[in-house]
Amino acid sequence: MQNLKIATAQFENRSGDKEYNLGIINELAAKAAERGAQVIAFHECSITGYTFAMPFSKQQMLDVAEFISGGPIIERLTAIAKEHNVVILGGLFEKDIDDNIYKAQVCVDKNGLVAKYRKLHPFINPHITPGDEYVVFDLFGWKCSILICYDNNIIENVRAVKLLGADIVFMPHVTMCTPSTRPGAGFVDPKLWENRHADPTTLRQEFDGLKGRAWLMKWLPARAYDNAIYAIFSNPIGMDDDQLKNGCSMIIDPFGDVIAECRSFDNEISIATITPKKLTDAGGYRYIKARRPELYGDIIAQPHQSEQKVVWMNMEE
Repeated sequence: MQNLKIATAQFENRSGDKEYNLGIINELAAKAAERGAQVIAFHECSITGYTFAMPFSKQQMLDVAEFISGGPIIERLTAIAKEHNVVILGGLFEKDIDDNIYKAQVCVDKNGLVAKYRKLHPFINPHITPGDEYVVFDLFGWKCSILICYDNNIIENVRAVKLLGADIVFMPHVTMCTPSTRPGAGFVDPKLWENRHADPTTLRQEFDGLKGRAWLMKWLPARAYDNAIYAIFSNPIGMDDDQLKNGCSMIIDPFGDVIAECRSFDNEISIATITPKKLTDAGGYRYIKARRPELYGDIIAQPHQSEQKVVWMNMEE
């Protein structure tokens, strides 16, 4: 494997405005390519928007969802990838011919669709069907996978794709700044976003505190460190429907170190060069080789019984 330059992006999407969102994706893809990036990753539902779909009926979901194979969104992303000679990962609500609805992330290059992944643990809308398989695919000689938002909070998913061969895991999110039972969690007041140019300090304190980045740093670096992977985290900035999101899109190396991060309040990219040597130098490489699955394989595979009702507003991603 050769060194690879990857960009992670943040931008303020518009709910349901696919044309606008694709326009921003085009702009940021161009900037990434100009700076030498070979791949650019965007957040969960970056093409369609996300939170606005929470109250939708099934018909409303079908109206906003897109067919992926042979669909116009893939054609548009392929054209953008070809124009800038860069691989693009973006997210959308997907539908199939049987009117099943999924939360999907796609990877597209200049030749078309490279990979598609469906979120395993969706909860934004009750009409979304969970995905039922992992994906591992090749980019420039690197084995890659995708896990969407809450999928990454279930630690077995990250270990599973690592054991399937992935050394890069793209982690598109729409997260942080939402209520939770966790101390310090909660919404960030949209008025702070409106006043961000006059008072950036207060907004940054909220974004970087326990409502935002400080919570993320409790667990995200561990996913990279424990599994000796590069974690490519992408998240929106600004208003997603009526919720404020704090961006902080970042790339974390197999040592658990942040090697690139978006730190402005603007539509932005941040780029890192990833290198093969870190994959085997990092502690996670040794830990995986030291595993003794005969001791706990059956335990981990046991079904989990829970009586807790899943309520979207109480879920922390």
